Amino acid sequence: MYLPMALSDYESGLIDKMLAGDRASLARLISVAESRHKSLPEILRRLGPFMRDPYIIGITGPPGAGKSTITNELIRSYRGMDKKIGVLAVDPSSPFTGGAILGDRIRMHDHAMDDGVFIRSISSRGTHGGLSRATNEIIKLYGSYGMDYAIIETVGVGQTELDIVGVADTVLVVLVPEAGDSVQTMKAGLMEIADIFIVNKADREGAALISSEIKQVLSLKRQGGGWTPPVLLTSALRGEGIGGVIEGIEKHRSFQTESGMLKNKKEKRTEGEFSEIIKELIDEKIALKLGDPEVKKIYARVRSGEIDPYEGALLVISKII
Repeated sequence: MYLPMALSDYESGLIDKMLAGDRASLARLISVAESRHKSLPEILRRLGPFMRDPYIIGITGPPGAGKSTITNELIRSYRGMDKKIGVLAVDPSSPFTGGAILGDRIRMHDHAMDDGVFIRSISSRGTHGGLSRATNEIIKLYGSYGMDYAIIETVGVGQTELDIVGVADTVLVVLVPEAGDSVQTMKAGLMEIADIFIVNKADREGAALISSEIKQVLSLKRQGGGWTPPVLLTSALRGEGIGGVIEGIEKHRSFQTESGMLKNKKEKRTEGEFSEIIKELIDEKIALKLGDPEVKKIYARVRSGEIDPYEGALLVISKII
């Protein structure tokens, strides 16, 4: 996939049209990223001089917490400031097709015709953390298109679904009052990754209680001069409290910029992307070699029990590297 290759006239045309503001071309280039097409690395290299760094906001939380409604209201607020927004809604994969099945674009239909907003749902494709491997490339495409902010809304929350912290500059964890009883069990996961807590549907009973519980847990865990996540109350369906969320995001952005944390995050993301590319190249090499007669003989020896799987794996690797 990553070997240099010349782009077709069609692909070069897509790049030119996207840079001129054509949304359909952006959509097609995102499809290239999702399909892991062999032209993707050259497309990204070609776009390199035009890339800007959109500020990345990650939104996660349990199903039904109102993440899409919060996203919708954030779009509305930032568009009021004349900012361009790219949204990436990472949905669970269909077990049959691998495609996204929640259809977040429908839930954010208010902004579908706005030229300053682009919304794309992609499937998680079973990747660790619930984030598609194409996420980084799509953010780069958004940057080339001129987006000021990229909002990533993830599938949900669990101990294996916390990769958003490695992708986003600011992570919003959205909860509802009914989650109050489970705050203690969330300490090992959510309590670690949130930069801002949002208690949505705050008009319901229990909002003040869960807010107090989160603050209590934070007071025990956070010490020193670092960032202390604020706990904000919203009723997103009514548009209430969103101004406070915007203020919290911008304060966190300023804090990270001044402390050097934002620069450090971007460097770690680049390092992580580099490691992923190496792994993908190795996977590709292995896939190509699996049909080799010598490798098939090793497989047969493992199946028969002549050698154990670890010894067999080392023998296969020795044929590849």
